[in-house]
Amino acid sequence: MKIWKYGDDINTDMLFPGKYTYTCSTPEEIKPHLLEDLDPAFAGQVQAGDIIFAGKNFGCGSAREQPVVGLKAVCIAAVVAESFARSFYRAAINQGLLLIECPGAVHGYKEGADVEIHVEEGKITVGQDVHHFPPLPAEIVAIRDAGGLLPYTRMKLQKRREGHGQTK
Repeated sequence: MKIWKYGDDINTDMLFPGKYTYTCSTPEEIKPHLLEDLDPAFAGQVQAGDIIFAGKNFGCGSAREQPVVGLKAVCIAAVVAESFARSFYRAAINQGLLLIECPGAVHGYKEGADVEIHVEEGKITVGQDVHHFPPLPAEIVAIRDAGGLLPYTRMKLQKRREGHGQTK
């Protein structure tokens, strides 16, 4: 697992350049362009389970879904930031991407430190230091665990149909 650390006001064009908005729509098309203007090494080196640490207002800018779709597609385990732009936060919930607001962890991180995230306990361990964040609402955790809002909704509808004796 690698930690990718960035500063404040990382906008959606830095995460996924706007020039690709109408030419890249699938996760496979989006992945090679992730962070290409901010960190050209990211798309080629990111691995499943990596974590992004960032400053304030992460995901500001346009409300395009591609940045979140791309981060989810490369299997980022979580984005830990001081704060998130509201539209980015909502898009992340929809896609099942874990976002955690924990300024203490962001400021406490030093290159090479071990990081462990314990979502259920609301804590992040950075080296020897433990930082707490408000527990995520159960519904958001359930949406993340289902893989996003659409799979979560399908699952809920299927359970409802099964509960009413319907098979389709």
